[in-house]
Amino acid sequence: METPSWGIEPVPQRLRLLGAFDGFLLWANLSVSLLVIVAGAFLVLPASQYGLALSLPVALAAIVAAAVVGNLLLGLGGLIGADAGVPTMVLLRAPLGRRGSYLPTGLNILQCLGWSVFELIVIATGASALSEQVLGFGGTAFWKILFGAVATALAFLGPVGFVRRYVRKFAVWVVIASLLYLCWWSLHGEHVTALWHRHGSHAFWLGFDFTLASIISWTPLVADYTRFSRTRADGFWGAGAGYFVPTIPLFALGAVIAMTRHISDAPGLLTAIAAGGAASVLALLALTVDESDEAFANVYSGAVSLQNLLPRVPQRLLVAATAAVATIGALLLDLRNYQTFLFLLGSFFVPLFGVLLADWLLHGRHYERADVFSAPAVRVLPLVAWLAGFCLYQWLAPVGPGWWTRLVAHAHPHALPWGGASLPSFAAAFALTSAAALLVRLPVLARA
Repeated sequence: METPSWGIEPVPQRLRLLGAFDGFLLWANLSVSLLVIVAGAFLVLPASQYGLALSLPVALAAIVAAAVVGNLLLGLGGLIGADAGVPTMVLLRAPLGRRGSYLPTGLNILQCLGWSVFELIVIATGASALSEQVLGFGGTAFWKILFGAVATALAFLGPVGFVRRYVRKFAVWVVIASLLYLCWWSLHGEHVTALWHRHGSHAFWLGFDFTLASIISWTPLVADYTRFSRTRADGFWGAGAGYFVPTIPLFALGAVIAMTRHISDAPGLLTAIAAGGAASVLALLALTVDESDEAFANVYSGAVSLQNLLPRVPQRLLVAATAAVATIGALLLDLRNYQTFLFLLGSFFVPLFGVLLADWLLHGRHYERADVFSAPAVRVLPLVAWLAGFCLYQWLAPVGPGWWTRLVAHAHPHALPWGGASLPSFAAAFALTSAAALLVRLPVLARA
C-alpha cells in the first residue's frame, strides 16, 4: 500500500511497510549522489575557488571521522522517527513546543529548497555536459526544468511508493559499476604516492565540519521517511548504515578526481568526467539519472515540513509548489558559496539534534502521541539551549553571508585546537537541554 499523501499524524502500524533492507536501499541511494562527489572536490579545491585546499591524507581522515559521527546521529534520528511515527519537524514539537517548532521548520524549508536547487543544478550540469559531448547541445535550462518535473513526479509517490517503484527497480548494479569505473579512471596513469604527498592544508577539523554538515543536513528530514519503518531498529540501521556505506568512497572519489584531473571549480568536475571517453559518459549518465532521488527527497520533505505550519493544505499542492520554487531557483542560481551554505546549515542543525536527542532520552527513549501533539506552545529553555549551541558554533567557526561574519567578528571568534565547531556545539546543546530538564523536573522524571 502506498501512502503518498500521509500527513503529520502518527503513521499507524499497518502502514509501516519499510523494513531495514528497504531503508538501507533508500538511504544508500540518497547517499550515491553527484553532489557528494562535488562536495568531496571542495575539500581539496583551492581556497580561491571556495575550497578548503586540504592535503589528500587530511581530507580522507576528515571524511572517515565525519562519516562515522554523522551517520551515527542520522541513525539515531531515524530511530526516534520510527519510534514516534511523525515527520521530523512535527517531532520537534516535543522538545520545543508547538509554536517553538516553527523556527526550525522555517529553516528546514529553506534548507530543502536550497538542496533542491543545488541538486537540480548538479543534475542539469551533468546532463548538459553529456548532451554537449554527445549531441553538441548543452541546454542547461532545459535539463533543470525536465528534472524538476521528474522530482515532482517522484515526490507524488511518497516514501513507500518511491522505494518500491523506483529504488528497487533501478539498475543499482549499473550505478556500482559506474562508480568502480570512475575510481579506476580517476587514478589511471597517476602516481598514487605523489598524489598522497601532494602539499595541502592540514586543517582537519575544518574538513570534518564541512563533511559532517553535508551528512547532518539529512537529520531534519530523516523521520519523514523512517516513520514508515516497521520497527525502531529498522529505522536506525536503514538510515545509519544505508547512508554510511557510500559516503566515504564518494567523498574520496570527488577529492581524487579534483586532484588528478586538475579541476579548478566544482562544475568543472562534471565536465571533466563527460570528456573522459565513452565509458565515462555512460558512468556520468547513470549517476545523473540516479541523482533525481535526492531532488525527490528534498522536494517531498520541504512539502512535509510545510504541513507542520499548514496541516490542512493538501500535500500534493505543497509538493508542486516546492518543486516549482526549486526549479525557478535552479534557473537563477549557481554553485558559488556552496561551502558557506553547508557550514551555515550545520551550525543550525547540529545543536538542534543535540536538543532533540537529549529530550527524547529524558522522556524514557520514547515519545507518546501527547508528548508531540499536546506539547505547550513554546518551551523556552530547550529553545535557548539550541540557540546557545548555534552561537557557540558561530563563535568557533563563523560562517554565512559577509554581513553576518563581519558582525560575528565583533565577538572575537576563536576556534578550538580540537573538536572543530560541530562537536562542541552539539555537546553544549545536549548538556544545556539535559540541565534545563533536570532544573524544571519534567513530569516524566517526577513520576520515576
